[in-house]
Amino acid sequence: MIRPLFAFRPIAATQSIAMGQTSPMTTPSTASAGSETRLATILAISAGCLIALLTFGPRSAIGFFQLPMITDRSWTREDFALAIAIQNLFWGAGQPIFGAIADKFGTAKVLVLSGLLYASGLAVTAIGEAPIWLLIGQGLLVGLGVAAGSFGIVLAAFARRVTPEQRSFVFGLGTAAGSAGMFIFAPFTRGLIDAFGWVDALFIMAGTMLIIPFLAVALKGAPKVGSALSTNQIEQTMGEALREAFATRSYVLLTSGFFVCGFQVAFITAHYPAFLADRGIDPYWAVVGMALIGFFNIIGSLGSGVIGQKSPKPILLALIYIGRSIAVAAFLLMPITPASVVIFSAVMGVLWLSTVPPTNALVAIMFGTKYLGLLGGTVFFSHQVGSFLGVWLGGYLRETTGSYDPVWWLGVALGVFAAIVHWPIEEKAAPRLNPAT
Repeated sequence: MIRPLFAFRPIAATQSIAMGQTSPMTTPSTASAGSETRLATILAISAGCLIALLTFGPRSAIGFFQLPMITDRSWTREDFALAIAIQNLFWGAGQPIFGAIADKFGTAKVLVLSGLLYASGLAVTAIGEAPIWLLIGQGLLVGLGVAAGSFGIVLAAFARRVTPEQRSFVFGLGTAAGSAGMFIFAPFTRGLIDAFGWVDALFIMAGTMLIIPFLAVALKGAPKVGSALSTNQIEQTMGEALREAFATRSYVLLTSGFFVCGFQVAFITAHYPAFLADRGIDPYWAVVGMALIGFFNIIGSLGSGVIGQKSPKPILLALIYIGRSIAVAAFLLMPITPASVVIFSAVMGVLWLSTVPPTNALVAIMFGTKYLGLLGGTVFFSHQVGSFLGVWLGGYLRETTGSYDPVWWLGVALGVFAAIVHWPIEEKAAPRLNPAT
């Protein structure tokens, strides 16, 4: 049974009960301390969800800026695609680095930096007249800003605050919050651009990112991660943790498969509105489509978190990737109409970030939570290499062939590959955490 949010039991309390350190008689001071700890857990998870919403929202709506930006600046789609591709690459490269910093020095410090980098990047994008400023703003600064505040950082902090049985659910909760950012920021961004122009819209969004450092306060002072791990754990350095991970076949397969997730979703995020415009679809339906992806993403992320509590996570992931390939193939083979946009966006939304909760949960199962920021971030780096290729190839092939179709079909083939590599993944702890080995 999955506990609701208000029933989350902090790890420290669970450990004490498991070790026989509590008695049937609970003193008022003990009850008060437990209530305060539970409240702190709820506040931390709530703040983390809001941060996920804010960091995922603006970058998921970046596709709406493509056409007005390249028109005003006389840039090409390839210029835009390269900047967003570099953003994804820095997001991925920064994730394990910021994850390791958060593991060692605390999540809050990293999240403060995230808000400042993100806001700076959006502002530089707004004022830059040459493509180099687009690369610096959207590519470097926003990429690092998202890396310091995205799922890997937030979910690792969540994992240290709840019991292992609740992790898949809270991972789904955090991922759903990011999905809500996509749902909210799609119409919000389109409305800002229509009302104020794309430059002022970026400045307004930059100001919004400055909320993140204030929310970060609630994630300060995380529980000691050792309390979340098996008593069989052998102390490790970060280098030893990485060597152990890459010597584990299931971790390598998981990392390889997550590349595909990045390729598929980043391509759609950056190029879906422009693709629909090429097909003669009114821009209104692009807004509807992105909003629907965000809305159904909430359902998919929560559902994935719940299902992952009870079902084999590798099989769940394989089915998600197969589902994506079927959805894209059907969308391309049918006439592109407003109705097909609505149906495809809803289906893809359910499958969009539903990969994140089981993927992060598998890393935690394999290696514990001590270096979850680092190891989860390393898996995510593979995701972002895929994102780089998906976004860049989308722009490059559209400029050279006049069509996005080759990248769509490549995504279909990669989805089949991802399903194959996820199927044999073993959902079990590393030998040093597994008393049975």
